[in-house]
Amino acid sequence: MKILVIHGPNLNLLGRRETGVYGAETFDSLNRRIVSLCSELGMDVEIFQSNSEGGIVDAIQAKPYDLLVINPAAYTHTSIAIRDAIAAMARPVIEVHISNIYTREEFRKHSYISGVSTGQISGLGTDGYLLAVRAAQTLLSK
Repeated sequence: MKILVIHGPNLNLLGRRETGVYGAETFDSLNRRIVSLCSELGMDVEIFQSNSEGGIVDAIQAKPYDLLVINPAAYTHTSIAIRDAIAAMARPVIEVHISNIYTREEFRKHSYISGVSTGQISGLGTDGYLLAVRAAQTLLSK
């Protein structure tokens, strides 16, 4: 079982940007926790971050994986290209958001990604990624 975790734009700044919204955990710390949990669960993981929409589309199409965990960040609300890339791959997808996008600004309440996702985790902080990894194990074991 291999999962691909994609972090969208500005997530590389975790722990330094808007800590009241996104928390104090750093990007590197989060990635270490993801890798550790995947190892504990016997899953392979590749982690990718890009601030570029095209880079994210390329990763979705080119990298080998059985399930995608993605936080498209701001592209959640704007990117039909990422949505279409996910739909074309026909693999399970778990959409993750650190903050609760449904309690924020009006423009953040719409996700182009949710319509092609198996499930969504929103508002549980960086722990949402770990919940997604556990859900990935369950989905891939079926």
